[in-house]
Amino acid sequence: MASLASRLPLAVLLLVACSSTAAASTYTVGDGSGWTTGVDYTSWAASKNFKVGDNLVFNYAKGLHTVVEVSAAEYMACTAASPLGSDSSGATTVPLKTPGTHYFVCSITGHCAAGMKLAVTVGGSSSPATPTPTTPRTSPTPTTPYTTPATPTTTPYTTPTTTTPYTTPTTPTCSGGGGTTTTPGTTPFMAYPSAAGLGPAALAGLGLVWFLIVQLVLL
Repeated sequence: MASLASRLPLAVLLLVACSSTAAASTYTVGDGSGWTTGVDYTSWAASKNFKVGDNLVFNYAKGLHTVVEVSAAEYMACTAASPLGSDSSGATTVPLKTPGTHYFVCSITGHCAAGMKLAVTVGGSSSPATPTPTTPRTSPTPTTPYTTPATPTTTPYTTPTTTTPYTTPTTPTCSGGGGTTTTPGTTPFMAYPSAAGLGPAALAGLGLVWFLIVQLVLL
């Protein structure tokens, strides 16, 4: 049981390797005719389904032919001035590593024009393409329009007028005998009693006063 468990990882690796080998295909260019002049390689390639990971095998006489990978423009012009890869061993294996169309010619003068040119279109890998993330669409936030606030109307401050309460004037009372009542707003007039109302003593005193005044005037 222990030896079986130790061999299990090796068996898994072998299965993976076998499955990988089975998934990739190897195509001999021109089949039995190989890589030479006078073969229709366009019709040969049209019947094949090339995938990334497949291999192309070119069989030819060493020293008589070459295998050169070129651009599309050089393929059409049958030139190989800027080769992408080349070999002249007589048994050339070219792995198809990238999807797209790959172009091959023989660089010996006149051989490309004689039919030694091949174009193979390779499909993409089976890995699913990574989806491009998209940014979710967001609704714009509504905004409240700006309004100018109304200017409040203010009543100007006024200093209140001080009013003096109306009071009725007090009627003054004249001091002295026989005084009379005065009307408010007028200078009080002091009334004195007439000589007719004086007694004998008062008249005698008054006469004395006049006598003294006359004497003072005469002096």
